[in-house]
Amino acid sequence: MENNNGTKFLCFLTGVSIGALVGVLFAPHSGKRTRELIADQAGESRDYLLRKGRELREQATDYVDRGKEVLADQREHLVAAVAAGKQAYRAEAQSKSNL
Repeated sequence: MENNNGTKFLCFLTGVSIGALVGVLFAPHSGKRTRELIADQAGESRDYLLRKGRELREQATDYVDRGKEVLADQREHLVAAVAAGKQAYRAEAQSKSNL
């Protein structure tokens, strides 16, 4: 079987070159204006990501706080159930010892 990696690479380079040439020829703005647009868009993207990150952090904090409240409530129920179980055991043990 023939090794045609060189041919594939040459086709790749040709495609990249043609794409770059077409991009330069049909660019809607000058190079300086295009760089400004890219910088503006990058700044907007950065601001968006920072805002979404803050929102996500706040939401996660809310979920953690809510989870802590639920766990505290469940702990109180469990402590009460254990105390009731101990009391019932003691009452049953006392009633059996009185017989």
